[in-house]
Parts: sequence; C-alpha cells; structure tokens
Amino acid sequence: MEGVDWSGVHALTDAEIEAGRRADPDAVPPMTDEEIGFAKGAGVRVIRQRLALSQVMFSRTFRIPLGTLRDWEQGVSTPDATARTYLLVIQNDPKAVREALNGRDEAVEA
Repeated sequence: MEGVDWSGVHALTDAEIEAGRRADPDAVPPMTDEEIGFAKGAGVRVIRQRLALSQVMFSRTFRIPLGTLRDWEQGVSTPDATARTYLLVIQNDPKAVREALNGRDEAVEA
C-alpha cells in the first residue's frame, strides 16, 4: 500500500491496536474459544462424541447432511452462525431437539 507510514504502524503498542480495533464499528470481534473449536471441527466432533453417536446417526437424528457434518469435522468448512447456534442447542438439550424434530414429523404427516 502506497503512502502508508509503516514505521508508525510497527511502532503501535498492543494496547493502541486493541483501542483502534474497539473504536472501529466495522471490526470483527476476535473469535471465542468455542468458535475456534468449531472452526477446527473439534466443537462439532466433541458434541457428537458426547452424545455417543456415529456421524451417520448424528446426521440422521439431527437432520444435518452427512457430507456437511463430515466437512465440519474435518475442517473443510465451518458451520455458519445459524448452524453453530443449532449445534449449541443440540449440545445443551439434545432430547428437546429430538422431540421437536419428531413432533414436526408427526404434524407434517397428519
């Protein structure tokens, strides 16, 4: 980038950089540890393993395409915000999610 005073940029302290980031309304906040886990695929895998479900069973139970689940777990792609929220709901109350999905099936079939 032309016209940038790199010596001034390199002279900034961590505190000054953080203050500038906080002041910028367009700045993206740093990822939380939980989001980092999802980005690496670990968050999804941990949730599935805690429920003692294979990828196939987790996929079927919670209606997540198997290929998508595998991509998340392998770090090929990451769940978007909506999917992360759904995964957190599954983690916190898998029984309620199962009941909601089963109830939805019955209502659709009726």
